[in-house]
Amino acid sequence: MSNDETTIHKGQCFCGAVRIEVRGAPMRMGYCHCADCRAWAAAPVNGFTLWEPSQVTVTQGSEDLATYAKTPGSLRKFCRKCGGHVMSEHPGGPYIDVYSSVLPSLDFQPSFHVFHGESVLDIADELPRFKDLPEEAGGSGEMV
Repeated sequence: MSNDETTIHKGQCFCGAVRIEVRGAPMRMGYCHCADCRAWAAAPVNGFTLWEPSQVTVTQGSEDLATYAKTPGSLRKFCRKCGGHVMSEHPGGPYIDVYSSVLPSLDFQPSFHVFHGESVLDIADELPRFKDLPEEAGGSGEMV
């Protein structure tokens, strides 16, 4: 399915109690290699999609959506019933990160890697690799 401005992608937690919709196209998509995302995802890398808050709607189960904040910069949202991860809010940035695997109809097209300095798995592609974050996102902008 396309990622144009009229598209609606539906997602849910693992058990389906929490359901979300995102409208249009994400601001950016990429891979995060930071230790926190890897631990949260229980995976060597985490695919992310960044959306303007107005594009993301919880359509069911908002009462089952819990928040875990290991750091003030990432408010990780998950289902109280199944523990399934749904999205993260980042108070320092004007976006919501919906995990790419939560949106099965989204054509995931990552454009860069972040926190590649912490990587434990190299993905063989030609995408830019930032040591931490791009400058416009508050990082050093340093490439690795």
